[in-house]
Amino acid sequence: MAPARVRVLVADDHPLFREAVVRAVRERPEFELVAEVGDGQAALAAIAELAPDVAVLDVKMPGLSGLQVLNAVRRDGHATRVILLSAFLDGAMAFEGVAAGAAAYLSKEADRRRITDAVAAVHRGETVFDPEIQAGLAAEIRARGVTDRPVLSPREREVLSAIAEGRSAPEIGRELFLSTATVKSHLQSLYEKLGVSDRAAAVAEAMRRGLLE
Repeated sequence: MAPARVRVLVADDHPLFREAVVRAVRERPEFELVAEVGDGQAALAAIAELAPDVAVLDVKMPGLSGLQVLNAVRRDGHATRVILLSAFLDGAMAFEGVAAGAAAYLSKEADRRRITDAVAAVHRGETVFDPEIQAGLAAEIRARGVTDRPVLSPREREVLSAIAEGRSAPEIGRELFLSTATVKSHLQSLYEKLGVSDRAAAVAEAMRRGLLE
């Protein structure tokens, strides 16, 4: 009797990238693609309904981020193992992913074979991290061994200071020569690093941790 195939979900809001990963999954006879979705809310709903063995999630998705989906998966007790994919090698985000229970954390620059090999590995109970992410993760662990302050990028610090002064996202964008969408992306990253969900809480938490005077 043939062993059961590994049931896989793929979630990414970039259609071309998602299709490339989906195609790679379908090329592996030991895998069964159970769903492909384009946002975090749909990913979480599909995990709850279909119970895939492995979910491949983009860290940055509309609705819910990959990290937020991972936290919900662990909170709700789903057995699905999660692989996080990131376009940016962010040690702090990798640390949060590992702490939340990610089985793998890979760069989106990884070739599709690397991603599907990771699916097989995490299904066997292994953990997989790209070498570049391992370096950032090690640095983050060392930093957190000294302080509980999250490690913010220079741009995140600028955005944090601006929201503490009451500036809106468009105002911050004009000041820093960034698009409003990019400012909102930095804000979401700040919220995740500080463990909050809105501006007021972000400012309060940043002050508590000594990130703002």
